[in-house]
Amino acid sequence: MIYDRIETLYRESTGKTPDDILLLPGAGSNRKYYRIGHDPALIGTYGSDRAENKAFLYLCRHFAGKGLPVPALKGVRDDCECYLQDDLGDLSLFDYIKNGREKAEWSDDMITMLERTVSLLPDFQWKGAEGIDFSRCYPVAGIDRTNVMWDLNYFKYCFLKATGIDVDEVALERDFERLAEKILSMDTGHTFMYRDFQSRNVMIHNDDPYFIDFQGGRRGPYHYDVVSFLWQAKASYPEALRDRLISAYVKSASRYVDIDESRFREELRYFILFRTLQVLGAYGFRGYVEHKSHFLLSIPNAIDNLRRLLVTPFEEYPYLNSLLSCIVAMPDYSVRRESDILTVRVASFGYKRHGIPRDMSGNGGGFVFDCRGLHNPGRYAEYKYFTGRDREVIDFLEKDGGIIGFLDHAYAMVDSSVATYLERGFTDLSVSFGCTGGQHRSVYSADHMTAHLVEKFPSIRVELTHFEQDIKETFDPRL
Repeated sequence: MIYDRIETLYRESTGKTPDDILLLPGAGSNRKYYRIGHDPALIGTYGSDRAENKAFLYLCRHFAGKGLPVPALKGVRDDCECYLQDDLGDLSLFDYIKNGREKAEWSDDMITMLERTVSLLPDFQWKGAEGIDFSRCYPVAGIDRTNVMWDLNYFKYCFLKATGIDVDEVALERDFERLAEKILSMDTGHTFMYRDFQSRNVMIHNDDPYFIDFQGGRRGPYHYDVVSFLWQAKASYPEALRDRLISAYVKSASRYVDIDESRFREELRYFILFRTLQVLGAYGFRGYVEHKSHFLLSIPNAIDNLRRLLVTPFEEYPYLNSLLSCIVAMPDYSVRRESDILTVRVASFGYKRHGIPRDMSGNGGGFVFDCRGLHNPGRYAEYKYFTGRDREVIDFLEKDGGIIGFLDHAYAMVDSSVATYLERGFTDLSVSFGCTGGQHRSVYSADHMTAHLVEKFPSIRVELTHFEQDIKETFDPRL
């Protein structure tokens, strides 16, 4: 149904029928993005929250009218559930700096692009705020005590409760009140606060940065966006680069307002604390509540930001400081090395020949599913030379239907373990499927389990082995 709406909007907006509509990988939100056509190539967006969509559409048109680098709108449905924009390609700033954040290899090109990006931010905050109707922002017009406390309690209920630490809620609330008062005391008046300004929300198109996903923006202090960008959990900016980028920001912002850089840096400390707590609340909600496990992998990086911040204690918030000191000391939240990524080894085998695969990780954990109770294509001569990867066998198994329910039960058990392994930092899990010859039922099951895991848990590494066919494939999110 969404495809139909997107296609109709494209046709009405361009006068052409799209030759292709491709659903793009999901991000943190519940919006869906589609790449449509080639002439012209556009991005279609569907969002069920019309109020949020209307805020984005208003801000996008407003910023474009100011000459700011945002994607141009090409069409909007009357109900505002779908809209079309220019296709800016697939290269985000987050991807552009990959070697820097993963290998600490920060090239001159990367640093220059980061400086250009932070130097553009003040144009949105001051120039973009000129003539803006903040009442059209979503979900609130500007930062105030209510939404500051909402963010702090988001951290308490969606993250802190999941740690199992005993909490004195009265003492914590007192410190939350003090922190909220401090944040609000640094309000900078009529400036636009992007709110989710981070490298994933900057696209590199024709070697220029373009800004996207500002629908949560509102009136608020400019400090917040600087922190949101430079202390993004997985960006891994070294301290020297952060310092350089802060200076680049201050130089650019000084076109609009006088900023004492030394005082500005001191004030950032409180926004780092506030933003990190808000981010942990978001990761907790996405990971622990919505069971989107890849968000849990970002928690140690956010905790590491907190760990560095607490080197100088927040003495004005004694209970919160002591609570956070306990959290950063927890082994579960230490930053994981690249070798610590969870690897799930999925295999098919034949009981007659290979037998149950040995666990080479040394952990001895995992699942072995016996497929021999399913209808066997191997009993029929016409399937003798096919495997569970061939359409003939796939149709046979799916028409019978037994394998669908079998795999649904397997998915549920494996999903539960994968989610727990991710939370606890385990690195190895095996999932094996066996049938008589390791050719039909087990191959089909192993292939489908692999596809299921790759889609549901995009942060894990999956190794697929079909022992009787001597096939090995690897699905690694880092490649």
